[in-house]
Amino acid sequence: QRQLVESGGGLVQPGGSLRLSCATSGYIFSTYLMAWYRQAPGKQRELVASITSAGNTDYADSVKGRFTISRDSTKPTVHLQMNNLKPEDTAVYYCNAALGSADDGYWGRGTQVTASS
Repeated sequence: QRQLVESGGGLVQPGGSLRLSCATSGYIFSTYLMAWYRQAPGKQRELVASITSAGNTDYADSVKGRFTISRDSTKPTVHLQMNNLKPEDTAVYYCNAALGSADDGYWGRGTQVTASS
C-alpha cells in the first residue's frame, strides 16, 4: 500500500499556477515532517518546501514568495500551491514524509510539472 499519493501536476504557461496534493494516512500526517522535492533532468534532487506537524514551514530560496505549502487535516493532505511558475520550475515533483533523513522516509511516485509556452 502506497503511503503517499500525489496529484495535480501538468503543463502550464510561464506565469501560471498549479496546485499539487499529497494524500497520506492520518498517522503519517500527524507525526512526520512532510515535504516536496523536485528533480529536473540532469540535475540533483532538491528540497522545495517542508512543513512540520505543527505547521512550521520552510522554502527553498528559489520559490519563496511564489510557492506555499499547507496542510489540510480533514483529508489528510499536504498541498503545494505554485504561483508565477517559471520554466526553471519544470521538474518531477515528489512528496516525502520523514522522521529523520528524507531518504529513509516515504516517497510518492512523483508528478510532472512543466512550465512552458
